[in-house]
Amino acid sequence: MREKKEINIQIGEQVRIAREYAQLTQEMLAERIDVSPQYISDLERGVVGIALPTLKKLCTSLGVASDQILFGKLAEERGSVLSNLCNRLTEEQFSILLEIINCYVKAVNP
Repeated sequence: MREKKEINIQIGEQVRIAREYAQLTQEMLAERIDVSPQYISDLERGVVGIALPTLKKLCTSLGVASDQILFGKLAEERGSVLSNLCNRLTEEQFSILLEIINCYVKAVNP
């Protein structure tokens, strides 16, 4: 059995945290980024590393920045949390949400 690299363990933990936050199973994430569920399991346990194209797909699918996966930086600002959620929406869904937010802001701050 090959030795796990510390960076793979750290990245794997961040992937698991982001996946669970997105309420996805390993199987669901694997399907979204076109890899096997076993790969997601191995990635989260630090058994394997991640290639840049896969990282890009993963970040897009989970709606997180690569910094969060690579460096473990959690979204600390309110805007970052909203941004992560909005990144999961289609353009049409985002437009609808923007209208709702604008109406709400006008209602509470006339």
